[in-house]
Amino acid sequence: MAAHPPHRPGPRQGDLLGGLPGDAWAPSLQQSLPLQAHQLLDWQQRLMRHQGPLFDALVRGGSRPPGQGDLFATAQPMGVHQLDPLALAAQPLNFWRWPECRQEGAALYFVLDRPPHLEAPLLLYVGETGRADQRWKGEHDCKSYLAAYGEALQQLGLGSQLSIRFWADAPVEVKPRRALEQAFIRHWLPPFNKETRGRWATPFTADLG
Repeated sequence: MAAHPPHRPGPRQGDLLGGLPGDAWAPSLQQSLPLQAHQLLDWQQRLMRHQGPLFDALVRGGSRPPGQGDLFATAQPMGVHQLDPLALAAQPLNFWRWPECRQEGAALYFVLDRPPHLEAPLLLYVGETGRADQRWKGEHDCKSYLAAYGEALQQLGLGSQLSIRFWADAPVEVKPRRALEQAFIRHWLPPFNKETRGRWATPFTADLG
């Protein structure tokens, strides 16, 4: 089947992704895949079937306020059951372009979508950083997946509400912070983390490695 001509996101999509530079688009993203709406919806539903009960459990159990510094004093497995990413302040993906950046220092961060056609949000990516004001500013492999995801949604006429949320009480030390990040990845299985990409087989982009 003949490929569609190369396509780059218009101004709306570029703003959505925080002004993603053109050279960050991998060659595999420069050709639109012959994706149908039901394929993307099925992918979202599969992800929601795993994550929906986890969000529900947080609501039933009551998540602790995100400002409590002792919540993850040590990277115990129970930590992933206590912090609700939805309880953190939602920010646009281009937050770093604001005149005054609200983020700094060590943090865990969560990229979510709240599609209006789904009953539950989707946790797409979990990351950690020692410099929250800088980590998302430059190149980031998750941005390529978000670009392909947003482009597919736009082409198919499906809505999204993408946001990034920071938990600023993460451990300052690198080792426990990364251990905590991995615990969250194992628990939520976010599809844009490299550890879980093979599981979800994203239909809207070729393998970006």
